[in-house]
Amino acid sequence: MPIGTTHLLVAELRGDLLVPWGPIQNGQAPEQAAQNVLLGTPSGVPVFRRVAVDWVQMRRRQIFTHVVATKPLTRADTAPLTYRDGRADLCVLPTARATLALPAPARARVRAGLKALADGEMAYLEAGIVSRTESTRPSG
Repeated sequence: MPIGTTHLLVAELRGDLLVPWGPIQNGQAPEQAAQNVLLGTPSGVPVFRRVAVDWVQMRRRQIFTHVVATKPLTRADTAPLTYRDGRADLCVLPTARATLALPAPARARVRAGLKALADGEMAYLEAGIVSRTESTRPSG
């Protein structure tokens, strides 16, 4: 999740970095599901907007991964946060360092999401490759 655009809040589990994630229930918006991923704030995670979605076919299932950006956070804002998986530790890392350490699929999603955030767009990926973007800016 972006902290400004200079740093990312990532989870470290057994020496590996990952983007904090969680399931979306039927009928639930990705922005609402994000509230169950990071715990520790009474008012919830300040989600700004959804910036990317990646679609991949896994055997007989379609998997959709949504990337949401938070409103700007400070390190103090992140201090009380905990990840839903208690085995993982949250850490704030420079964007370049964090993205390089992520697995390739997560790296592609994060990079597409950051670009979409900067450009005022929503990115649509298929198996980690951007297939199209749409403007999120009001027309007129």
